[in-house]
Amino acid sequence: MKRSIRDTSAFSLIEVTIALGIAAFCLIAVIGLIPVGVKTNRDAASQTAATNIMAAVISDLRATSPLKASSAQFGINYTTPPTQTRYFDAYGTPTISLTTNSRYRLDITWNAAPPGSRYADLKVWWPAASTAANASGSTEMFAAFDRN
Repeated sequence: MKRSIRDTSAFSLIEVTIALGIAAFCLIAVIGLIPVGVKTNRDAASQTAATNIMAAVISDLRATSPLKASSAQFGINYTTPPTQTRYFDAYGTPTISLTTNSRYRLDITWNAAPPGSRYADLKVWWPAASTAANASGSTEMFAAFDRN
């Protein structure tokens, strides 16, 4: 028995065109999510770095002897003006002044406390050259220090 051309199974041109259209629509939707994922990843990395900076500063302040006026690692003074600022590069290296490599800014505001105690409000934001109002992101923490 001889088969005719009409009995052969195959996709028509219309079916192939519709399949390509659906595939293109799905790929465009997935490709559109890439910038959102990249921004979310960058924000998460910055948030983690800022949190690590605050944790390191708080650890340094808590490890400082009550007999000393300033911390060993970051040079933060317990007795100076109520607000002190430190700048950090991408690797967490601190400086007192803003440089071209500064990525994060840390403000430490000391609050009045009973004798022997110190309370600090630590706020980190990025980029370092911006103000807190127009920063890309920020994180803040309140910490207590026993100076007895």
